[in-house]
Amino acid sequence: MTEAAPNPVTTVMRALADPTRRAVFERVFESKEISVAELTRGSGVTQGAISQHLKSLKQAGLVAERAEGRNVYYRAAPQGLEPLVTWIDHYGVFWRERFQNLRDLLKEIDP
Repeated sequence: MTEAAPNPVTTVMRALADPTRRAVFERVFESKEISVAELTRGSGVTQGAISQHLKSLKQAGLVAERAEGRNVYYRAAPQGLEPLVTWIDHYGVFWRERFQNLRDLLKEIDP
């Protein structure tokens, strides 16, 4: 039996669940473009580990790459966060409704 592919929200959440990977994403996001060597410098993580984190981020649609000679440059792909934003918005509506219901109930109890 073949396992179903994870949905986009799950993929993004898994990619950002790791604190080191999240830190790599934040550094890429803050830069216009950045190389693996630049990401490795001062990170306390090996270049191989950074590359693996970038691979996961790329598979989740959170970063894009551009090769130039022997160097590969990464840039953030903010549209990759869209499934997560949509999911949060959905539950935001749910909680806003619940809080409004609670406010209404409290006003009825103590006008």
